[in-house]
Amino acid sequence: MKKVVTYLSFFVLLMFLAFLYGFTTNRNGVKKVKNTVVEFEAGDNNFLTHSMVDKMLIQNNEFVKNQPKRLVDLHFLEASVSANPYVEKTAVFLTVDGVLKTVIKQRTPIARIVDKDKSFYVDKYGIKIPLSINFSARVPLVSGVKGSKEIKELTTLIKVINSNSFFAKEIIAIQKDVQNEYTFTVRSGDYKIIFGELTNASEKFKKIIAFYNKAFKDKTINDYKTINVKYHNQVVCTKKNQDGKQ
Repeated sequence: MKKVVTYLSFFVLLMFLAFLYGFTTNRNGVKKVKNTVVEFEAGDNNFLTHSMVDKMLIQNNEFVKNQPKRLVDLHFLEASVSANPYVEKTAVFLTVDGVLKTVIKQRTPIARIVDKDKSFYVDKYGIKIPLSINFSARVPLVSGVKGSKEIKELTTLIKVINSNSFFAKEIIAIQKDVQNEYTFTVRSGDYKIIFGELTNASEKFKKIIAFYNKAFKDKTINDYKTINVKYHNQVVCTKKNQDGKQ
């Protein structure tokens, strides 16, 4: 008899909890979205504005604010924001007090590619990012790079460049020729660095650093027209008015 009473009491408790949960959920669901908040990751508010994101929070042709919480499709809204080419990842959720919160990580451009009449940014994953009227990124200007395979190789090169704070500021443009060789335009002078193919990239940058250390110390860096590091174990330079080797 005690077991029956225990089971019955437990069943009644479960039914009460289910009723309470359903009542609370229904009551919470009829509450309206009272506000929307957009947050960008620190230092990452470049391409998009809060008002631009608000325009993406449309469901059934209506802005989600003042809609009942139970009618808000968070998955749909998150997919809508994620579809924007400037968004790397996002999270959309409702708070207990009825605020729809959107947290966004924007894509970070690492280079701007110019291809004939087209121009666009790429991020570290090689994803294309359209230009924006709201933000202009200070990244290397790249020409001669076409197709996903070449863009992937470019991202590898940019990663090596950005691993050194000096080169990240020094190299302002990159050109790739038909021989798949790279040439750099630099900030510190009107000379070019002929880098060659991407092979042995780390070793080539070490040669550039060694040459820079000597040339800046001797104050001869602006005497050169080109600095060629594509050859093994040597730096071949061309002076502005005469040819020579370093």
